[in-house]
This record gives sequence, C-alpha cells and structure tokens, in this order.
Amino acid sequence: MTDKKMRIKIIKDGPYCVFASVPLKEKIITPVGKHYEYREGRKLPQKETYSLCRCGKSKDHPFCDGRHKEIDFDGQETASKEKYDERAELLPGKEIDLMDDDRCAFLRFCHTEKGSTWELLEESDKKEERELVIKSAGECLAGRLTAVSKEGEVLEADLEAEIWVLQDPEKKVSSAIIVKGGIEIESAAGEIYEPRNSVALCRCGESKNKPFCDCNHLHTNFQDGYQNKE
Repeated sequence: MTDKKMRIKIIKDGPYCVFASVPLKEKIITPVGKHYEYREGRKLPQKETYSLCRCGKSKDHPFCDGRHKEIDFDGQETASKEKYDERAELLPGKEIDLMDDDRCAFLRFCHTEKGSTWELLEESDKKEERELVIKSAGECLAGRLTAVSKEGEVLEADLEAEIWVLQDPEKKVSSAIIVKGGIEIESAAGEIYEPRNSVALCRCGESKNKPFCDCNHLHTNFQDGYQNKE
C-alpha cells in the first residue's frame, strides 16, 4: 500500500516538490527485439524531500535548480481533472476489454512482438494474446491503457510507490517522469488529481496537457544531459 504521506505538490510555474522519501530511480526504455524493457539507469540521490524540474531547463536534471524563474516558465496546468473512468473510452475485445484515455507519452510498450495492444484485443479469446494485452497495458506507465474483464474488474497489479525518470536513447531524447503506486499529486491551485497506479508527468516544459506528458519531449528533442554522460 502507498504511504499516505508520500505526495507531490506542483508549484505554480515551478517544480514538482516531492515529500516523504519517495524512491527516485532512472530507467532506460530499451528495445529488445520487437518489444521494449525498462532497464536500470544511473543511481540517483535519495532524499526525504526533493524538487524535480518541470520547465526542462535545469542544469541539474532531474532536479530543479531555479531556472524556471530565469526563463519566466509558464507552467499553467491544463489537464482535465475528471476521473479516468469518465475520460477513458471502453474498447470491447473478445474476452477482455480495454480502457483508453488517449494520454500517450510515447513509451511504446503497447507495441509487442505479436502486434499492438489494440490488435491483440481483437484476439483476446486466445490465451497468449489475452495475456499480452494485460501485460502491455500494465507496462504503459503513462496510465493510458487499462485491461478490464467483461465483469469490469481491473486486470493490473498494484505498483510500488516510486518515481522513475525515463531516458529514451533509441529516440535520442529524455522522456517523462513516471509516478507509480497511487502517489497523491496536488495541483498548484491545491486540487488533487485522481491517484492512479501510474501516470506520466511532463519534464520538458512543453506539454499542452500539463502536468501530464503529451509526447512533446520527442517533438522538441528534449535532452537532459544524460546523452553526454553515457
């Protein structure tokens, strides 16, 4: 279960402030054949309280160094605060269904060795395909996809509470911040976003759906310096 003290507070036009010793890890999106794995990255400092860059301009990634003030960063949050069940479309499959809220962070785990999650849904009456739908939806750490049974049961494992900073060397960019395990995220205005098993937060500063990632790190070729440290 998530420690209820673990939380993230979004600072107006500033960073993500993280409280209560949330584990911080770097993970590498790594292609393996026709699918992907998350592999261990560098060891990051562990702190009780820390601030993660949201504007994309820090010289001390993934941490904030105050650069948002120098560039007059506009961090206005524009994402819907509707609950996932209200936003997501229910896509029927043969033996299981898929919920899709279209919040893509271009992590690509929806692409498997046997086809996309959506294609596999059409063959979910087959054991292997059904298991791949559940696996790939669960590995979509943006929280976009959720496999559900015909009875409405969510088919995913509860994730450990931690934060991942993603790197994507295949695309030569730095990717999103993944918040796992239902950690509470409080908006700059003091409202609470629905706690989710996992979500992807923007850290390039360019998302049009702040605070969530919308793939603009790819379109803007965002790099946090990891590429120079390999």
